[in-house]
Amino acid sequence: MKFLDGHTPPYDLTYNDVFIVPGRSDVASRFDVDLSTVDGSGTTIPVVVANMTAVAGRRMAETIARRGGIVVLPQDLPITAVADTVQFVKSRDLVADTPVVLGPEDSVSDAMALIHKRAHGAAVVTFEGRPIGLVTEAGCAGVDRFARVRDVGLSDFVTAPVGTEPRQVFDLLEHAPVDVAVLTAPDGTLAGVLTRTGAIRAGIYAPAVDASGRLRVAAAVGINGDVAGKARALVEAGADLLVIDTAHGHQHKMLDAIKAVASLDLGVPLAAGNVVSAEGTRDLIEAGATIVKVGVGPGAMCTTRMMTGVGRPQFSAVVECATAAKQLGAHVWADGGVRHPRDVALALAAGASNVMIGSWFAGTYESPGDLLRDRDDRPYKESYGMASKRAVAARTAGDSQFDRARKALFEEGISTSRMGLDPARGGVEDLLDHITSGVRSTCTYVGAATLPELHEKVVLGVQSAAGFAEGHPLPSGW
Repeated sequence: MKFLDGHTPPYDLTYNDVFIVPGRSDVASRFDVDLSTVDGSGTTIPVVVANMTAVAGRRMAETIARRGGIVVLPQDLPITAVADTVQFVKSRDLVADTPVVLGPEDSVSDAMALIHKRAHGAAVVTFEGRPIGLVTEAGCAGVDRFARVRDVGLSDFVTAPVGTEPRQVFDLLEHAPVDVAVLTAPDGTLAGVLTRTGAIRAGIYAPAVDASGRLRVAAAVGINGDVAGKARALVEAGADLLVIDTAHGHQHKMLDAIKAVASLDLGVPLAAGNVVSAEGTRDLIEAGATIVKVGVGPGAMCTTRMMTGVGRPQFSAVVECATAAKQLGAHVWADGGVRHPRDVALALAAGASNVMIGSWFAGTYESPGDLLRDRDDRPYKESYGMASKRAVAARTAGDSQFDRARKALFEEGISTSRMGLDPARGGVEDLLDHITSGVRSTCTYVGAATLPELHEKVVLGVQSAAGFAEGHPLPSGW
């Protein structure tokens, strides 16, 4: 990585402050770009979903891993809940999506409450495990909410054996009344569903899988309590990567926690953070971390900078920390500050091996929250910061009333924010398409066939606020 004039600016930069200069390229197509990472996480696209309660659930974990990323389960989950989620994710098919399932006697109201849990917009009606119908939102329109789904479900739907080539499923759906193929196991029971777009994605993305060919999932642990014991339990539950997570990662309790977990030699990558300096990065790596999370204050739900004045512009933080990590044979994840696909590309150009995304993914069908609607009937989900009063209240549920009240006085995060569902990109896979297509295109402009090459070859310039504004499209005209 180098700057256009050969000199690093004497001040810190955000993603908005920089741009990438196109260079000579022999990368002919976006599909010639390999987005696999090299940090040991096993991701085939550089996307990590942050361990936020409003974002990282089992549906998100399954979907993201199928497309090559990884989800970090929140540290506040009980070990039993983590184990159940990990087991669920690792039992999922590498191609077929897991549908919402209803029984014939379930009501239309039940269907309407569950359909939006999945981006494909349908629920499968089964009897004794065998699919007998498909229920869609359109099919429920104008129907009594107490009607049974057996009476409104479509009986004319596409079926195919699980393992059918995605291209063949795509062709079967060409004239289907509903863009969902129901895949069945050899015994005729439901195995999953696949849409036409899902069939296309199956040929573009490579799942993030473990040594046994199962989808990957990560888990977080805090720095308080029996950190080593919980870390061991998380790995025994099947977590493929551990994240030791706290807002201020450059502190003695974090270093002690890393040393304790690293000494167990659990056989999985160990990420830790957050920090924003070379010194902090080196300290965490020397304590035993193989990946360092970079970012203090840039997150959409974070109020740290406005509350405390503490933090650092994210682009410069990633550059400095990535340089320090590389010298020690380790890696960094850029955590926070991502608003556009360009920001992901810039974080990778700065030297990050993966980019951590939270609130951007909260407004999707796959996030854990309920789908709500505002007064104009626009769909949204709620997001909140993990240092907000809302998150602290959940985290301290076992404390005394006095201790809970005292901790609630201090917050550095937004407790409620509406994340609207984009009609064009309501599913997290739609956002992954949006992000990865941008990053792939960045690589073609730079002449990079891999992410390490992107960092090596990229030439950056510094721009004014007007320069950044100039790059925005004007879809509604002048």
